[in-house]
Amino acid sequence: MNNITLRQNVIDELEFEPSIDAADIGVTADEGVITLTGHVATYAEKETAERVVRRIKGVKGIAQEIEVRPAGTHITADDEIAKRAIHMIGWHVAIPKDTVQVRVQKGWITLNGKVEWHYQKNAAAAAVRDLSGVIGVSNMIEVMPRVSSVDVRKRIEDAFRRDAELEAQSIRVNVADGKVTLDGKVKTWSERQAAEHAAWSAPGVRTVEDHISIG
Repeated sequence: MNNITLRQNVIDELEFEPSIDAADIGVTADEGVITLTGHVATYAEKETAERVVRRIKGVKGIAQEIEVRPAGTHITADDEIAKRAIHMIGWHVAIPKDTVQVRVQKGWITLNGKVEWHYQKNAAAAAVRDLSGVIGVSNMIEVMPRVSSVDVRKRIEDAFRRDAELEAQSIRVNVADGKVTLDGKVKTWSERQAAEHAAWSAPGVRTVEDHISIG
């Protein structure tokens, strides 16, 4: 697929997504790498734009340079954002009580703490990203392993075999102290994303390094 066609496909998909105002988003394409520029009104729109682009056939990488510019002249104070974030995390049933700390500086939220599962880490970020005044989220929450590396590797490989979208034999898994490294080759970006998702879904996984190539 050439750059012009891929760029137009990205623009069309962004305009088709109802939760994004794509009028001020710029798109360039270069050998499968999409660069997003411009600005949106909320951090949620910025994240959604990236997710939309990831699912498009032919996309191999994304350079995310969109700015968040909240609409209107009123700027929500950091302490108010922090209070709302703490409440949202406290109300979320998937997040263990008193495991996450919140810091806000100029609209940017930083999350710290320790949880047992990666989905709990993701849930914390999802709970605060839609708050008014938020321009970005840094999720520094640690996932603390409570299982052996051998068990983690087996769970990931079993997940690969269950996923109809993946050719499990083409992906190699290495696990050490909660860090998962993926190597191999797949045919599409969505296959690579499925492999990453399976790796993150195993208990005790703290980081995932994805060296899988597409081609």
